[in-house]
Amino acid sequence: MDSVAARPRIKDVAEYAGVSPKTVSNVINNFEHVSDRTREAVREAIDALGYRVNIAGRQLRQGRTGMITLAVPELDVAYFSELAKHVMTEADRHGRTVLLHQTGGSRERELAALHGFDAQFSDGIILSPLALRPQDLATRDRRLPVVLLGERPAEGSTDHVAIDNVRAARDATEHLLARGRRRIAVVGGRVRGRQGTDRLRTDGHRAALKAAHVPFDSDLVIGVDAYHWQDGARAAAALLEQRTRPDALLCLNDHLALGALRALHEKNVSVPKDMDVVGFDDIEASRFSVPTLTTVAPDKREIARAAVLLLIDRIDDPDGGPLQDHVVGHEVIVRESTGG
Repeated sequence: MDSVAARPRIKDVAEYAGVSPKTVSNVINNFEHVSDRTREAVREAIDALGYRVNIAGRQLRQGRTGMITLAVPELDVAYFSELAKHVMTEADRHGRTVLLHQTGGSRERELAALHGFDAQFSDGIILSPLALRPQDLATRDRRLPVVLLGERPAEGSTDHVAIDNVRAARDATEHLLARGRRRIAVVGGRVRGRQGTDRLRTDGHRAALKAAHVPFDSDLVIGVDAYHWQDGARAAAALLEQRTRPDALLCLNDHLALGALRALHEKNVSVPKDMDVVGFDDIEASRFSVPTLTTVAPDKREIARAAVLLLIDRIDDPDGGPLQDHVVGHEVIVRESTGG
């Protein structure tokens, strides 16, 4: 049986290029003071020999694991599983492995993540919180780099990546208003309480109504126990029992919207003839429902890219400048559930 060829080493690259191993290392690490001619010779040698940088060995010598943690509330909600895929893809581009944790939206588990429950394995954490409080961030272990996704409990506490939820909900409501809808229910909304995503999206909805001189009706803001299919179905069924039905549903995630579509179908309510339905997140299922779902699409790929890069920068240089607040774009994708 033929023996497997030995993996090329820096020494082999140096001999092939006619330079010292130190010069090869300088080129790999992109150090200055290497001539263009020498740099090109080393790169040609790397390509010819098929040399690969031992990222894991380099990270261990620096006291790092090469792993980062992504902590999300629940993977059953497709937005988080799709986001996790993008985070893993982006991390892989940078030679990092992702440890995936599900917090269940529990404050206890979010605190455990924030304080580094697997710090011995992970160099930093990307966390999408639901239950954290402002004081939790103030007392966190600052030796562990953290990037928060979505709405954070306190300003200026960590690096942060999110869409403009107020603007996104306003855009969605303006789309419904442009279609002549005036009694727009917010499924999963919140009028008062903590400044979470649900509250911010309700605020954006109210801002659109105000600009259009349409009265806001708090009875049309329907809270839910969770953001699952069945919660959307229950909310839609309850709204149909109101004396004056809504003529549109703004659902604060696609699971709620798809559950609502099912309940409306069972009650013989035609979408979009009798009622428009809009979701949030642009999960894959929204493109295959009947009717297909109009939805607010956050740029999930950019959220992942920005979060991974912010975290790696903070891992490499913990004191590297002010905290970053990265706002990612969104768009309203119009499909059949609003006549598209």
